[in-house]
Amino acid sequence: MNAFMVTRSELRARARHSLSGQWGRTALFMLLVFAICAAVNAVPVFGEIVSFICSGALSLGLFGFFLSIARGRRPELAEMFSGFGNFLRAFLLCLLTAIFTMLWTLLLVIPSIIAALRYSQAYFIMKDHPDIGASEAIRRSKAMMIGQKWRLFVLYLSFIGWFILCLFTLGIGLLWLYPYFYATMAHFYEDLRQRGEPVQTAFAPTPTPPPPYSF
Repeated sequence: MNAFMVTRSELRARARHSLSGQWGRTALFMLLVFAICAAVNAVPVFGEIVSFICSGALSLGLFGFFLSIARGRRPELAEMFSGFGNFLRAFLLCLLTAIFTMLWTLLLVIPSIIAALRYSQAYFIMKDHPDIGASEAIRRSKAMMIGQKWRLFVLYLSFIGWFILCLFTLGIGLLWLYPYFYATMAHFYEDLRQRGEPVQTAFAPTPTPPPPYSF
């Protein structure tokens, strides 16, 4: 395992480098995402149901788009819909993470935040391993985030100032901030994956595997 810990500044610098020459395309990508979500949710009741059912697939496509960028590629805008090729698994991943996070919310806010951090890498993992199930993606994410939750939380906090500034642009600035944010998160995942965090141990067979839906 590489003991070198990539700093928040370095992760953001890597994200900016990945986005070099692609800011316009990624802003257009986010505009399309916003437009689709707004159009679907504009339909009372039915739109909300469709939005929930499709949110897993759209999230998988979004995470995949920025993971490709973090790896130096130029993904097509159609990558947004790539998650529909793994629709059922993506839906179950969205459903399970929502249920588990909600259950922790019934206890306190802080446990729910910790839970969200534990499940944060699940979409990236499923994108890299489309053959695994939702519960396995969650389990691997939990293993990957051992000892990394505070690091990710502080990385989230480092973007708060930018999100506040976007309020003064009537939200237009989000078209560029979200690509910066998601590209940074993709580089965070890449850092964990390449460092070989406890994930490798978690993948190994164990005599008594944990329950598939534990949280």
